Amino acid sequence: MDKKEKIAEILKRLKKEYTGKPSTVLHFTTPFELLVATIMSAQTTDVLVNKVTAELFKRYRSVLDFANSSPEQIALDIRPVNFYNNKGKNIHKMAGMLLEKFGGKVPRTMEELVTLPGVARKTANIVLSSAFGINEGIAVDTHVIRLSNRLGLTRHQDPVKIEQDLIAVTEQEDWNNLAYLLILHGRAVCQAKKPKHEACVLYDICPSRNI
Repeated sequence: MDKKEKIAEILKRLKKEYTGKPSTVLHFTTPFELLVATIMSAQTTDVLVNKVTAELFKRYRSVLDFANSSPEQIALDIRPVNFYNNKGKNIHKMAGMLLEKFGGKVPRTMEELVTLPGVARKTANIVLSSAFGINEGIAVDTHVIRLSNRLGLTRHQDPVKIEQDLIAVTEQEDWNNLAYLLILHGRAVCQAKKPKHEACVLYDICPSRNI
């Protein structure tokens, strides 16, 4: 089968395996909360981010609360996550920029989102898809990188190049689904150190089944 047919088969099998609407596991009630949580999630587990934001979003109720705080205070409040100092600075600057340029609202386009401090394509794709239901691209994290290579969907390691490879062979309506289904499968079965081949619904169509 060619790559388009393979993607279709992968989606069919994973949708059956992981029922429900695929979405981020980060906890949020507003697009802004998701934006903050996603910035925090870089090189940090979603589980830890959710623990930190459970208290953070009680202290900071709005974009203005973050903007009126300081980078140092925000860093202290998110201290358990990796690179908290840099993330604190980015979150503070991002809140100020939202107030100054976007009326305090999270923008709904890729072009605008990536102008915000701490926001690259992956973060923007997560916010657009999970907060607004917009399929602008495919969020490529470490799981998507690993599974895309193992499944023979790309030969690249660069997230932007991988995203373009996947976009080329996936229907736009499934861009969001593909990312989150690969993430779910990566966490549950196709793990980095020891894939659970016996539990893999993609085993027969995976060129890496012997690793």
